[in-house]
Amino acid sequence: MIAREPTLARLATAEQLLLEPFGLTTAHLHQALAEIRSHGVDDADLYFQATRNEGWSLEEGIVKTGSFHIEQGVGVRAVSGEKTAFAYSDDLSWDSLLDAARTVRSISGQGQTKKVKVAARKVAPSRSLYADVDPIASLDSTAKVALLEKVERLAKAKDPRVAQVMAGLAAEHDVVLVARADGTLAADVRPLIRLSVTVIAEQNGRREMGNSGGGGRFGLAYFDDAMVQFYVDEAVEQALTNLESRPAPAGEMVVVLGSGWPGILLHEAVGHGLEGDFNRKGSSAFAGRIGQRVAAKGVTVLDDGTIADRRGSLNVDDEGHVSQRNVLIEDGILRGYIQDAMNARLMGVKPTGNGRRESYAHTPMPRMTNTYMLSGDKHPDEIVASIKKGLYATNFGGGQVDITSGKFVFSASQAFWVENGKIQYPVKGATLVGNGPDALTRVSMIGNDMKLDSGVGTCGKEGQSVPVGVGQPTLRIEALTVGGTA
Repeated sequence: MIAREPTLARLATAEQLLLEPFGLTTAHLHQALAEIRSHGVDDADLYFQATRNEGWSLEEGIVKTGSFHIEQGVGVRAVSGEKTAFAYSDDLSWDSLLDAARTVRSISGQGQTKKVKVAARKVAPSRSLYADVDPIASLDSTAKVALLEKVERLAKAKDPRVAQVMAGLAAEHDVVLVARADGTLAADVRPLIRLSVTVIAEQNGRREMGNSGGGGRFGLAYFDDAMVQFYVDEAVEQALTNLESRPAPAGEMVVVLGSGWPGILLHEAVGHGLEGDFNRKGSSAFAGRIGQRVAAKGVTVLDDGTIADRRGSLNVDDEGHVSQRNVLIEDGILRGYIQDAMNARLMGVKPTGNGRRESYAHTPMPRMTNTYMLSGDKHPDEIVASIKKGLYATNFGGGQVDITSGKFVFSASQAFWVENGKIQYPVKGATLVGNGPDALTRVSMIGNDMKLDSGVGTCGKEGQSVPVGVGQPTLRIEALTVGGTA
């Protein structure tokens, strides 16, 4: 939903926090941008940010660490062709802003100075996907510590084999203000929370781990008793299941991926390859393939920054563009890429609301928000029952992908060996090896149970980390290579 009143309210909040204390007005921003534009650059923007974040962690029954961090500053960018000049400062004075503007404008290489009219102010449209709440202030310190202690207490009570519990609580309040060369102003006020639970269970001298957690763009009241119990139950169950695991078999086999968080494989193996910069440069396996079949029929992949309260969602992206619901692959046909402003301009298309940066000290680039595959028509039980011999992977740890080749490697943190349609036993040490574009063509059954992850994803690219979401239904993939220890 795009509404003008919340948009103006967020803009007022950003101006009060990021401009007024330093004697700045929006007129100063437009003047600084005019300085940059006077040298004939293609685009320019200013990105002001103030971030407060807090973290608590519990281990061995005590809260061992507590941290609080405040950061604010401005990033100034000029773009000419494929070249970018960028300067940033934690000094928000007019003199510092003007110095940065004069530094980056030299990127044009034209050498001449011309007069430009200061662009008229216009407010960018934005969505209202999450509440304007400061999650750090939504619980006092005593309650935050008690929340972590509750996690440990519930986990220890769940099963006597639970030997160790670790829990972490993080909250962030982020205010951003974007001023673009065309006079556009955009702002966002972004809450973000996360609770993580790790359980180590021990039996007969063997120790195994289970993980759970979640979050989103809420206040900390989201972590009520029922939610905390759900995370604890999931982590304990995973750890106890892994206590019974056997070495994973190796070889090429049918693999069924569970719904939800296993979408991280889709994110890594396919999503990065659909980002505009890799495709403009021709380095992605998907470059130049718009309109071509890149996946099996029934495979529809979206990147959607417009889902309410989700970790990867944004009212506006970090270039001031409203977030969008972008169809990337439709029924197996490649329809589009994820774009920021610069790559969109160079490729002759429109930005897709995916210009993202880690902070004011970083330049934006095309990044995913919430990336997921739509449901099919098969019941998940039917998909598992279809396996003659193969792997059913329900949770994943880390993974990596080579964008150019599309090759990926992923480790399954929870998986099961299946024979004749029946789950036989949990396995440990299973690694999935494959090629993202190729794996999409091998999808043979798609479940009707699409779900998004619980809100824990963080994506890294070129040294920058941003919060993201993933999701998918249960999927059957023919002939993936499984690296195992059996």
